[in-house]
Amino acid sequence: MSAELYHNRVLELAANIPHVGTLADADASVEKVSRVCGSVVRVDVKLSEDGETIEAIAVDPRACALGQAATSVLAEQAVGAPVEEIFAARDALRAMLKDGGEPPAGRFAELRHLAGVADYPPRHTSTMLAFEAACEAIETARTKRAAAA
Repeated sequence: MSAELYHNRVLELAANIPHVGTLADADASVEKVSRVCGSVVRVDVKLSEDGETIEAIAVDPRACALGQAATSVLAEQAVGAPVEEIFAARDALRAMLKDGGEPPAGRFAELRHLAGVADYPPRHTSTMLAFEAACEAIETARTKRAAAA
């Protein structure tokens, strides 16, 4: 199992996670936990004025290499991305893992290196944590803005 899941590119991604830390001026912060393995990923987001683009992101992954690799791809590509691309990448990642779907494309194409996780359902949750947290943070930030308006 380890050779198939933890190949060189996954380990490279896991070892080089950008934007680690927190955002003091985050619009929202969400922490997700995998009950299966105990992996934890926190994502802070700051949205553009119109709420349609990721202006800044910070991540705090305390996760396995698979969760860290997915977090790395998210953190590397999120700044400047339309929020709908974050949701689409999450949905494509989930489909790749659970339904045999195609890997995410475009700026999140590096997630293709996690395709082997599909054969190990107990690893799906930790692999999804960062994208689940990011999407929930986006939704929370948008809800806060709507309530304040």
